[in-house]
Amino acid sequence: MAPATTRRWVLPAAAHRSLAGRTPATLWVLVGVLVLLSLVSGALSAWAVSQHSAAASSVAAVHEPLSLDAQQMYQAVADADVTITGSLLADQQPPQDQLQRYRADIAQAAASLANLKDTGGNPQLTAASATFSTGLPLYTGYVAQAQDLYSVGYPLTGGSFLQVASEEAHLTLLPAAKTIYAQENAATSAASDQATGLPTIIIALVLALAAGFALYRAQRWLARRTHRIVNYGLVGASVALIVSVLWLAATFAVARSDLDTGLGQGARPAEALAQANIDVQQIRGDAILNVISRSGSTSFETDFNTVKAEIGPLLSAAAGNAQAAPYLAAAQRDAPAWYAANEQVYKLGASAQYEAERDMIIGTGPGSSAAGYNQLERDISQALTASQQTFRSGVNSGAGAFGPLEGVVIAASLLIAASSAWGLSRRIAEYR
Repeated sequence: MAPATTRRWVLPAAAHRSLAGRTPATLWVLVGVLVLLSLVSGALSAWAVSQHSAAASSVAAVHEPLSLDAQQMYQAVADADVTITGSLLADQQPPQDQLQRYRADIAQAAASLANLKDTGGNPQLTAASATFSTGLPLYTGYVAQAQDLYSVGYPLTGGSFLQVASEEAHLTLLPAAKTIYAQENAATSAASDQATGLPTIIIALVLALAAGFALYRAQRWLARRTHRIVNYGLVGASVALIVSVLWLAATFAVARSDLDTGLGQGARPAEALAQANIDVQQIRGDAILNVISRSGSTSFETDFNTVKAEIGPLLSAAAGNAQAAPYLAAAQRDAPAWYAANEQVYKLGASAQYEAERDMIIGTGPGSSAAGYNQLERDISQALTASQQTFRSGVNSGAGAFGPLEGVVIAASLLIAASSAWGLSRRIAEYR
């Protein structure tokens, strides 16, 4: 019995020559397309990762600390003015602890200003910083003159240096500090939007998918032309591409989630709480200035009613942070009593009961304006600190999530290009 023979498909000679002539050229085109796609995809992915990582790191290391400095600068001036005016209203020789608190506040304001001076091209920020820088020594000078004159018997009434100092704080320093805080917050929001934005990552993923589709089509074409199911170079390139795309997508998803948590549960509540704290300090400062001026004007009371109406919604807007929730609840509970105390202060001033008005302002007993202010300001500050910690934790986690991803996508793109070229070059060599 004759042995079985294997039948082989043999192309006609003309067809074989035609195929042999076209295939190497097609393979060279494939090499060029795959290498170009892999390098462009890798470069775009690395650039997108670099942009998002830099923005997240900038939020954590630059913008958040500057925003905090701006907020502390406002609070320091407001607290300094409340502390020194309240102390001088109470006694010609203020207690040392109150003087030390005032000096510490001024030092904090100056230190925060020093951190914010190099602002880099924002005219509003530059102008506000210059205004604050000029106004701070004027303010402390007026306070020093008020202390000197009061210690030798001059009263702290309308037109005194203490009123001039408080007006400098309320009309110059605090508006400038508020502008700086608003500008720094805007810069933080812009950097946060860049860190969580989708367009560049989507484009990078689409280009990576295009490279994957090209690899798939190349392998199908080779399988039909060469009857070889597996090209190890293209398989290796496909594996590297899949790993790179999955790593990129997973990392960005994790980083974006952390950043969104930091922003939604940290930054936005913190911004609302900072504004609420500013409003509380404004109410307190205006009430003290009204005692000093004894002008009979109702402008301070009108401002009080306007600003008071803003605080409740701001506290409600800050909800959503579990760590801050107990302090927010305390603030919402303590606010009505403090509002009532301030309403009583303005009633006493309107009826020219200045001594009772002063005692209501500087007294520390239950129901006094000072006691209510201290409690409410403490509640809001604790909620603000908790929100800032959530923001900082989320931003740091988001920035850290990118880790070595930029290097990974670059290495993967080079590996894809090299594997594709190697896999196809072996087929090209067969036609020589």
